[in-house]
Amino acid sequence: MVKVGIVGGTGYTGVELLRLLASHEEAEVVAITSRAESGRRLDDLYPNLRGIYDLAFSEPDVQALAACDVVFFATPHNVAMNLVPELLAAGARVVDLSADYRIRDADIWSDWYGEPHASPELLPEAVYGLPEVNRAQIADASLVACPGCYPTSVQLGFIPLLARGLVDPAHLIASSASGVSGAGRQAKVDNLLTEVADSFKAYGVAGHRHLPEIEQGLADVAGEPVAVTFVPHLLPMIRGIHSTLFARLKGEAGDLQALYEQWYADEPFVDVLPPGMLPQTRTVKGANRCQLAVALPQARDTVVVMAAIDNLVKGASGQAIQNMNIMLGLEESMGLRQVGLLP
Repeated sequence: MVKVGIVGGTGYTGVELLRLLASHEEAEVVAITSRAESGRRLDDLYPNLRGIYDLAFSEPDVQALAACDVVFFATPHNVAMNLVPELLAAGARVVDLSADYRIRDADIWSDWYGEPHASPELLPEAVYGLPEVNRAQIADASLVACPGCYPTSVQLGFIPLLARGLVDPAHLIASSASGVSGAGRQAKVDNLLTEVADSFKAYGVAGHRHLPEIEQGLADVAGEPVAVTFVPHLLPMIRGIHSTLFARLKGEAGDLQALYEQWYADEPFVDVLPPGMLPQTRTVKGANRCQLAVALPQARDTVVVMAAIDNLVKGASGQAIQNMNIMLGLEESMGLRQVGLLP
């Protein structure tokens, strides 16, 4: 069995890791940490896990975590970057769900996160954990930076167009909307039911922390700089992201439906929908799946791509387990065969 440790198990991505790993045939969670909840039983905080895990939260301990085959960080930014160097030195393999290692340039990271990076020497070593792009590098990695939820949906939507050089990389637009669980479990007035119910709003219009991650990943695919106008929105629901993406063609479009179907034909967690069928957040809820649709409205020069994911699964914990499977040479879909929840 693969021994798994989770640092920061009290948030939504932490409990989602636990839910998914409970059905993983080869994984056993042996350590879960939380300084605030140390000593408290896991099923006391999350009763849905009663009878599934016989664990209590503990203080983070490098020696105990290093004994695991893989350690997940389900923490806010600036936590992993302080502890990961010790774990790597002790021989651990790490999948970080936070933003600490997603951006390769330490100065850019500091500009967006408002503090110096604590372990910039590891940034070149970290592999960006988007399996559809970096599967081979993930397999050999000791440190994987799991992509953010918005960046996952946006990149999977734009990648085929940019890789084939079909669209202008300097004028990309991403209009994305997320359920409130994307903001985490911490208490904020803006996330209260009475604040978000029966409402829909944009935020982070002047600049969102996921923008440099999106542009970095897309530039890697395009082989040249890209510029994305990214506008996130908050949906009055718990889970799900829907991204509507716009790109201007540089010439003839060709068969875009065939391009997307062929590009993702061998990807177990990307589903290109048939013409006329559009993705919905409800059909990917609880599943490690991105559903995509591509269109060329009115046969003009603007391609529209729509992408839907569950922000806590393919946008976070499910993708993290997908990375773990690749790193450890397991079947990539192991523990991730859940079907979307309907209704």
